[in-house]
Amino acid sequence: MTTATLHDGTPIAYEIHGSGPAVLLPVDPMPKEGARAEELRRWGMDPALGRTLADGLGDAFQVIAFDYEGHRMRHPAAALTPDHLAADLLAVADAAGAGRFAYYGYSWLALAGLQLALRTDRLAALAMGGFPPLGGPYAQMLRVTAAAHAMAQRPKTPAGSGGGGEYDWSSVEIAADGAQTAQFLGLYQALAGFDEAAAQGRIGCPRLCFAGSADVIPYGPEWGGRDRRHGRSPDPRPRPSGGGGLAGPGPGRPRPHRRHAARRGPARAQALADRGVRGLRPLPGPASAAHRSSSW
Repeated sequence: MTTATLHDGTPIAYEIHGSGPAVLLPVDPMPKEGARAEELRRWGMDPALGRTLADGLGDAFQVIAFDYEGHRMRHPAAALTPDHLAADLLAVADAAGAGRFAYYGYSWLALAGLQLALRTDRLAALAMGGFPPLGGPYAQMLRVTAAAHAMAQRPKTPAGSGGGGEYDWSSVEIAADGAQTAQFLGLYQALAGFDEAAAQGRIGCPRLCFAGSADVIPYGPEWGGRDRRHGRSPDPRPRPSGGGGLAGPGPGRPRPHRRHAARRGPARAQALADRGVRGLRPLPGPASAAHRSSSW
């Protein structure tokens, strides 16, 4: 097994698919099987999505695929700061022998890519899905993750499986434990004063962002009483409301969120990611009702 050593000394496995310019792809390259695969299908997810992305880009790129989110859920970091995120991603690139590389991430892993771009000159291209480079929901994520951390301390009740319909988020039990949620709470606390506008001038590589136009998740009072949105088109112009979309499926939220957010157009999202990494330009023609993309 080929591994890289992360900032906290834990080893993470990675796979290399194809050849050509390097692309760092933090996805699980191992397809899910059995009951886990059926659960993902009920929520509209492809159980082999990570492998599909890796294989789809492998015809023209050297894809370095690794399950960073899964690793952090299995091995929570004592502290997970933006510097730690960048160090971990660079450690994988170093282990794989990638001097210069493109990066694609979705949700909080898109956020990680933005922080990486601010800390290295080795990034050839950046594709962000489900988390905008401007108007990002940092304050909202801090509230939601703080609520998730508090909920993680409570005794658990058995969680029901999703049926593929709209989900009542006010009734969800958090599935993560305190160590898992604490690392992400620390991450959003560290980003509380992040100046997105000032950061843009420090990123010189080609960039693309895409987000769903219909992905709205209403949280009840226990989660901060806020609607969380992927769906605003990622527009680099400042907006009075702060703009922004929802940080999509990611840690600190209930497990069904992952399925709910992804079922609205995984094929379109995959096409955008593919095109984004290949050319870092939006797809031609008008933005679809399902997903919008933007180079910024």
